[in-house]
Amino acid sequence: MWEGERRSGRLGGSPLKYEGTFMTTRPYEIRWHGRGGQGAITAAKIVAQAAYLDGYRGVTAAPSFGAERRGAPVSASTRISPDPVMVMSQVEEPDVVVVLDHTLLKYHEVTSGLGRDGWLVVNSWQPPHELHVKGGFKIATADATRVCRDLGLVLAGLTLVNTAILGAFVRATRMVKMASVEQVIRERFGNPASGVNLEAVRKTYEITVL
Repeated sequence: MWEGERRSGRLGGSPLKYEGTFMTTRPYEIRWHGRGGQGAITAAKIVAQAAYLDGYRGVTAAPSFGAERRGAPVSASTRISPDPVMVMSQVEEPDVVVVLDHTLLKYHEVTSGLGRDGWLVVNSWQPPHELHVKGGFKIATADATRVCRDLGLVLAGLTLVNTAILGAFVRATRMVKMASVEQVIRERFGNPASGVNLEAVRKTYEITVL
């Protein structure tokens, strides 16, 4: 069911126009791929919390099992459903795959199971057609790394892109409301950290290429 609702925010004094969201009538599965320390698991949890605020009765977020050391590939899963979710296994046939580090695209398992109607959302400076990723699914890209570096979201030399990439996720999928994502970030990070993270989300939303 499509909602015609449009929301606006402010960034740098100019209004932001957010596209309407839609409420899915079936379970919706998201798989996140990043490297240890980038915050893929946190991103998975933020989307689950935002979906709950949007009225979904069933939401889960879980990391994969395995090494989660700094820099090593990690993955996480989010499930969103209008009904309670009873499945806790890892997502194998995602509706969306979010990649926090574009270098992970060299691994086949990153896009494994993603169907033609799905979305591949990638943190990359390249436009979608230059990624040369095969699969027939839709692709969205945004240079979340540059946004975060400009804002100083760097810890011990590692750029933290987990909140910024949520802007690209919202822009591409329209699965959750931007206002809900912003509320979760405020509650999770508090002041003043939430301010810079919110700006990262909004800036990445604006530069996302579909």
